[in-house]
Amino acid sequence: MDKKKVPESERITERAWYVVHTFSGYEKRVKATLDSKIAAQGLEDVIFNVIVPMRAESEFKDGRRRLVQKKVFPGYVLVDMIVNNNSWFVVRNTQGVTGFVGSEKDPIPLSPEEAQRILTELVDGRATDNTLGFNVNDNVRIIDGIFENRLAVVKSIDAAKQRLKVLVEDMPVDLDVSQVEKI
Repeated sequence: MDKKKVPESERITERAWYVVHTFSGYEKRVKATLDSKIAAQGLEDVIFNVIVPMRAESEFKDGRRRLVQKKVFPGYVLVDMIVNNNSWFVVRNTQGVTGFVGSEKDPIPLSPEEAQRILTELVDGRATDNTLGFNVNDNVRIIDGIFENRLAVVKSIDAAKQRLKVLVEDMPVDLDVSQVEKI
């Protein structure tokens, strides 16, 4: 019996995370458009998740420190999908998408290790100490509260809660990152 060869473009691949290149500044719009296309066309069984990797960072503006969301990979969106003709066509022809990372007809998925690292560190909100702009043993000035204008040394950092433990004249004090500035 002669087996019919299935063209490469029609093969169904395994589920994996793919990197999709977008116009700069269109990442959130592409995500919203893909989410609505997935729901409208019933593609939940081949396109599982669309993510714009963001990281919370501390920013000093107008004399105050505040938390802002920054894109980790500007111009890119991560898509968890099974690539077949239909899913490839839907993603590739979404307004704002310029293509997949890899060859035009054969996108290259992230390795499971790369995908896990990105999802764990960036998407799940596990920020590193550096995202707040402070490190252990940094010298800081307290700019708000009862210890205002006192110098302190950072002893520990809780990035998730945006809190610092500092030593003020050998006394441990728990402060919000907005209450200190680096000197």
